[in-house]
Amino acid sequence: MPETHTDELIGRQDETRQLDALLRAARESRGGALVLRGEPGMGKSALLRHLDEAATGFLVMRASGAEFETELPFAALHQLLAPVADRLTALPAPHRKALEIAFGLDSGRPDPFLVGVASLGLLVETVRERPLLCVVDDAQWLDRASAKVLAFVARRVSAEPIALLFAAREPSRLPELDELPGHSLRGLGESDARALLAAAVRAPLDERVRDRILAEARGNPLALVELPRTAGLGGMAGGFAQPGSVPGVIEQSFRSRLELLPPAARLLVTVAAADPIGDPALLWRAAELLGIDAAVAAESAPLVEFGTRIRFSHPLARSAAYHAATPEERRSAHQALAAATDPVADPDRRAWHRAQASAGPDEQVAAELEASATRARERGGVAAAAAFLERSAALTISPVRRAERILAAVHNTLSVGDFDTAAELLTTVRTAEPSQAARADLLRGRLSFVRRRGDEGPTKHLLRAAALLAATDPAWSRECYLDAIEMGVLLGDLDHVVDAVRKAPPSGEPVSGAAALLTGLTTLVGEGHRAAGEILRPVVGDAGHDVWARRPSLGFMLAAELWNRDAMYGIATRAVAAGRESGSFHELPIGLAMLATATVHTGDFGAATELISEEEAIADATGAAPLVYPRLHLAALRGRREEAVELFASVDHRMSLSVQWATAVFSNGLADYPAALKAAKQAVEYGALGTSGLALPELVEAAVRCGETEVAAAALASLQERTRAGRQAWGLGVEACARALVTEDESAYQEAIALLDDGPLVVYRARAQLLYGEWLRRQGRRRDARSALRPAHESLSDLGVEAFAERAAGELRATGEQARSRTSKASDQLTMQEVHIARLVADGATSKEVAAKLFLSPRTVDAHLRNIFRKLGLTSRRQLRDLPDIR
Repeated sequence: MPETHTDELIGRQDETRQLDALLRAARESRGGALVLRGEPGMGKSALLRHLDEAATGFLVMRASGAEFETELPFAALHQLLAPVADRLTALPAPHRKALEIAFGLDSGRPDPFLVGVASLGLLVETVRERPLLCVVDDAQWLDRASAKVLAFVARRVSAEPIALLFAAREPSRLPELDELPGHSLRGLGESDARALLAAAVRAPLDERVRDRILAEARGNPLALVELPRTAGLGGMAGGFAQPGSVPGVIEQSFRSRLELLPPAARLLVTVAAADPIGDPALLWRAAELLGIDAAVAAESAPLVEFGTRIRFSHPLARSAAYHAATPEERRSAHQALAAATDPVADPDRRAWHRAQASAGPDEQVAAELEASATRARERGGVAAAAAFLERSAALTISPVRRAERILAAVHNTLSVGDFDTAAELLTTVRTAEPSQAARADLLRGRLSFVRRRGDEGPTKHLLRAAALLAATDPAWSRECYLDAIEMGVLLGDLDHVVDAVRKAPPSGEPVSGAAALLTGLTTLVGEGHRAAGEILRPVVGDAGHDVWARRPSLGFMLAAELWNRDAMYGIATRAVAAGRESGSFHELPIGLAMLATATVHTGDFGAATELISEEEAIADATGAAPLVYPRLHLAALRGRREEAVELFASVDHRMSLSVQWATAVFSNGLADYPAALKAAKQAVEYGALGTSGLALPELVEAAVRCGETEVAAAALASLQERTRAGRQAWGLGVEACARALVTEDESAYQEAIALLDDGPLVVYRARAQLLYGEWLRRQGRRRDARSALRPAHESLSDLGVEAFAERAAGELRATGEQARSRTSKASDQLTMQEVHIARLVADGATSKEVAAKLFLSPRTVDAHLRNIFRKLGLTSRRQLRDLPDIR
């Protein structure tokens, strides 16, 4: 039976108050989470027992991480939710299916954040009758998939009667836990330590021994109890000898007790330690295979409770039992557990035990692990797949097959962000096979890019891979060159990459698709837009082309470079659809951000806000940083001073180019032309694909207003190169307006307005009308000026382009006409997330449907709705649906 210690909560009054407050808040539907951290023996288990006793009226659900289960996706989540699995039928079908796939009850690939929403929904269904406490012990050993879901849930229970408590060894290897509220347990103070030691050791202690124990324990409660046991009679008499660290002392204490066991009992404890799930039936079957009389052996085994679940008295007791065994004993334990595990119901656990039992290479076990990796990946367990493949490679005899498995392990390891492990694995790749060597270089390039360090830049690795493949696989080689160019665009290393591409031998294939894109990009960098336009225009104009399915961001930037609004919108729309279909929370945010940006330029700020809100909801759910550039575009055109200034100041320096473009637009709207000129110059001089081109008309306008005629003329020439290469109404209209500013040719203004007289281009048409009206007023033609300024002001006001609308109003007043005041829109009073929720509800979505889309709980959605109703003076969803300004 597990041993208990006396008065383990001495000195933990602050912690118990925190736990009581967590429960009290949950009872009041103000749910939350807390991560208790501390080194082994600091009292986490004792505090969990206090929490259990204090949680009167709660449904308590438990899970525990296990070191040997960190590779099995959703293992801990399954353990936690198993008691309420019968409520799965209450969930919407997609959510139910996501959990069933995650738990191995159905086939398919689970959407990890749909699993999160489903888990939240299942817990919400559970709290209809009483509050809920979820306790996760040994959280440092959570599998990564479960950790992500539980952290996701923990951040979304603020309006629910749900409390989550995680107990984790310090330091934790899981960044997901670091994002949650936490408390680190420190050692007891001297008076509390003395009190605990006196309670644990009733016999008189020599003062020197007492002081030695207190000094060695350093306030660790479990050490204070275990050190006297480790010291023995000789130690009590003054010969106390302390090995290593405090956890080492505690573990040594456990080991010393295990050493006294009969061989059969010691082997039974080793088998129990080697099995992380604590399944008694599995343990008894394994014991029988080893010839152990389990009933007799269990009677004499300390530190372990053999009940409906096998439990060790402390995590270090399990560790001590496992590591005290000889390698041969551990392999025997795993071999027996593998033989006792059902190969049909649990093939992955069986394969893992077989791998732990292997003393050397074994292709059969390696193949089983590779199959387990495939199953894990299909269930979304990328980290598990990497672990299976890494162990599979270690057991593989064939050098070629070993390299293949290592490369697959690196790919999966990179996907979960374990860059150090990926780098270490890459150093073990030994292959002369060109495609494997190329894959290794591609992975090195990807690793170098995400780490932003290394002797060689990311593009050099990609270019080397492309060169390796040129002779054997020209199509793949070309894709590598395109990847290098795309990375060069992001890193500002484009010229170097293009120079290398030009030196590559020609493929001899027709110039179409990816080949045309590669040729067009090298021509663009080397010869300019006019020469590249004929090659790039057909590819960029075909938003449905396969080449954009893989690299939509590059297509979006090129479409902006050629001022092709339809291509921008089409590529972004396709990327969003692909992201939704695949369930990829890497692809979908990129698509949403691109689509939001394209939508901003049409003046549909409500739709853009909804898209930005969805992208930010995904970023919050995944723990990623939101993609800020669509917000910059929105703030620049909307022109609200306080909002824009605050946003621009908060953006990371890596987005400085986008901030400069946005500042130029915003400052032109405010008629602060010197500021616009400075920002636009910086944006243009950088020369980045897409953004620099968009900054050119802002530079022309600001330079003309500041009297910088040469700067304006040069910017106009650069703009004309792009717009004439693109041959699109948007670009040609913007260029005509810029030409009118430089030349003061009235017909150019009229040409611009005619070209931009199309629904999606309403913002740019209104800006052209504003510039035309300003020119007419300066010519003394006040009546004509009013005819241009009036529709400009109305359009800009209706759209919510506030800075430019105010500028138009000022111009109208200068002509002698009073501009009508802008009517405030309902959405002006709401936050971005509230606008999104309001639009969804106005379209008929229920709270559950909104919650699923935004990764919130229904109660949280209802709380947002109450705020929306209060701000808008509404009382019902029907009134919201009837509010035209919301949609």
